[in-house]
Amino acid sequence: MVGSDFLALDIGAAPARGRAAWLATKIRAAIDDGRLRAGDRLPATRVLAADLGVSRGVVVAAYERLAGQGLVLGRTGGGTAVTTTGAALASGRADRVLLRRPAASTDLDLSPGVPDLSAFPRSAWLRAEKAVLAQARATDLGYGDVRGHVALRTALSRWLARTRGVRVEPDGVVVVAGVAQALALLWRVLGARGVTEAAVEDPGSRGAREQLESWGIHAVGVPVDADGARIERIPDGVTTVMLTPAHQFPVGVVLAPERRRALLDRLVATGGLLVEDDYDAEHRYDRPPVVALQGAAPDHVAHTGSTSKTLAPGMRLGWLVPPPRLLDELVQARHDADLGSPALPQLVLARLLDSGDYDTHLRRVRRRQRLRRDAVVESVRRHLPRAEVTGVAAGLHVLVLLPHEVDDVTVAQRAASSGVIVHPLSRHRLRHDPQHRPGLVLGYAAHPPDRLDAAIRAIGEAIR
Repeated sequence: MVGSDFLALDIGAAPARGRAAWLATKIRAAIDDGRLRAGDRLPATRVLAADLGVSRGVVVAAYERLAGQGLVLGRTGGGTAVTTTGAALASGRADRVLLRRPAASTDLDLSPGVPDLSAFPRSAWLRAEKAVLAQARATDLGYGDVRGHVALRTALSRWLARTRGVRVEPDGVVVVAGVAQALALLWRVLGARGVTEAAVEDPGSRGAREQLESWGIHAVGVPVDADGARIERIPDGVTTVMLTPAHQFPVGVVLAPERRRALLDRLVATGGLLVEDDYDAEHRYDRPPVVALQGAAPDHVAHTGSTSKTLAPGMRLGWLVPPPRLLDELVQARHDADLGSPALPQLVLARLLDSGDYDTHLRRVRRRQRLRRDAVVESVRRHLPRAEVTGVAAGLHVLVLLPHEVDDVTVAQRAASSGVIVHPLSRHRLRHDPQHRPGLVLGYAAHPPDRLDAAIRAIGEAIR
C-alpha cells in the first residue's frame, strides 16, 4: 500500500473522490494535537504526491485548503510551513474581554474585532524590512519627529486620500500606537479645553466608552437604527461626538447620507468636533466603499484608524488626522506620553503602502473573510433559525438578533461554559429598554468555517 512517513499517512484510507479533503483533514488534526507546530515545514508537494501515489494537484489542493483556514503559509522558495496551531487561532482578543474565558484548549473566542492573525503578510513585511534596513540612514533611527517619521506620514496622507477621501498634508498626520492612543490623546486635550461630555452611539463600543469616561468626560448615548446614529437625538449643547460612521459598531450599518449632512451642518454651526473612528473600513464585501467624513469637514473632524484590523493589533500602528486647531496640543500630548512611535515599523509600513503590497494584502484577506462571513450566515441559518443576522456587508463581525424572550447575557455565559466566547449585545448598550432586542456580536475573522460552525452550533444549544 502506498503511503508516507510524514504523519504515517495511508492513502488507502482516503475516499477515491475526496483525497484532497482527506489529506487536509489529516494535516489539520496533526496541527490541532501538537504533532505539527508553528514553523514546521510540510513536505514539498511533488515529494508528498510521489510518496502517496497521487497527482500533485491533490496535495496542492489540500495545502490550499489549509492556507485558506489560516493554518499554513506558502513562501516563494521556502516551501509551505505551519503558521499556528488550531488552539492559537482561537486565542485572539478584542480590546476588552467581557466574559471570563474558561481554561480549555478547545475554546473558540468570537470576540468582535479580532483579525485573522495567521494572515499577517510575513513575507512582504520581511522584504520591506530588509529593504528599509539596507537604505535607512543613521538619523532615521534616532529621536525623530513626535508626529511620526515623515516617510510614513507622507505615505499615509496619499493612501488615506486615495482610499478614504481624507484631505490632509503629511504635516497634519500624527502617527500613534493604535486608535486607543489616538482617543486618549483627544480626550486629554479636549478635557483640558473644558469638554465635559461627548455624544456616543448606543449601542456602541463599550471599550471606547469606558476610555472616554476614564478621562472624566461623560458619555451621552445617541440611539442607533438601520440608518446609523440618530443625529437629531444629540442633545443641544453637546458639541463633541464620537461615531463609527463607515461601519457602525456593533450594529454594522452605514451612517445614511441625510444624517451625514445633518451632522456636518451641526458641527459647522456649533463649531463642534466629530471623532471619526474608522476602525475596520477596509473590510467590505457586498457594498462600495464609503468615504470618510473628514474629507467634507476637515476643520471639524478628527479622523483615526489603525492597522490593528488589517495587519495585527500587536503592531501598534495607527494614525490620527485632527483639525488644524488641535494639532499642536495633540503633538505636545504625544510628546509628553512617550516621545513618539518606533521608527523601524513606521518605515516598513511606509514601504508597504508605497509599493502597493499593503493593498495586495487587503485584497487577499478580504477574499478569505468573505468566505468566513458567508459560513457564519449559513451556520446561523441552520443552528439559530429564529435569529436574524445584520451587518454582513462589511467588517469582521456580524450581529445576531435573538427573539425578545431570550436573555443574551445568559446565553453568552452558557456558551462560555461550553468554550465559546461571544459578546452579548446588551453589554454594549448605555440605556436598557425592554423593547430592545437581545443579540450576540460574533467576530468571525480569526476562525475557519468549520470552527465557526461548531461555535454557532454550541450557541444554539446554549439558547435551547
